[in-house]
Amino acid sequence: MFGRLMPTEGKFFDLFNQHAALCVKGAHEMVGLMTNFDDLEKRVHAIETIEKQADKITYATVDMLHKTFITPIDRDDIHKLITRMDDILDLMEDAAQTVSLYDLKAVTPEAKRLAELCLACCEKVQQAVAMLHNMDNSHKIVAICEEIDRLESDADHVMRAAMSKLFRDEPDVRNLIKLKAIYEILETVTDRCEDVANIIEGIIVENA
Repeated sequence: MFGRLMPTEGKFFDLFNQHAALCVKGAHEMVGLMTNFDDLEKRVHAIETIEKQADKITYATVDMLHKTFITPIDRDDIHKLITRMDDILDLMEDAAQTVSLYDLKAVTPEAKRLAELCLACCEKVQQAVAMLHNMDNSHKIVAICEEIDRLESDADHVMRAAMSKLFRDEPDVRNLIKLKAIYEILETVTDRCEDVANIIEGIIVENA
């Protein structure tokens, strides 16, 4: 059915794939940032650059949406999907800038683990988006979305343990506030990935 509808709609899937690739690229930079602060400003700049590139893809998608009469999936779903994906990189940029502005002096294992879970979620988002053009992939896509849900739950557990340790062991109130903010932003990245998974699952239900 999809193939009969459209001459140009495939471009939406190309844009989704481009954006998802940037999410993964940004998440790799975030893991590097949360592993070692030696190249802090370089990493922050890289994430900011990636976020700007993703913004352009988001704008292009919305612009195409306004100009396309027949779309491959529901127009609202296209808009929700690309904007939720854009939220992922917006939050990564927030995390990177917060580390820089707060002048954190040391990374923590918990921050690194949360960044790794962000990366794992983004990689799964990329895998799901890459198959979205063909509803024959529906079962595989749903399985990937379930994996994103599991990773988000893992991030919840990591953050709760990190917060407990922070309030129990951190003597410097200012450092506590800084780390709490970083943990919360990183965990929210996984929430947005879960939001993307939920949107994709909804698309599958409507179109498979």
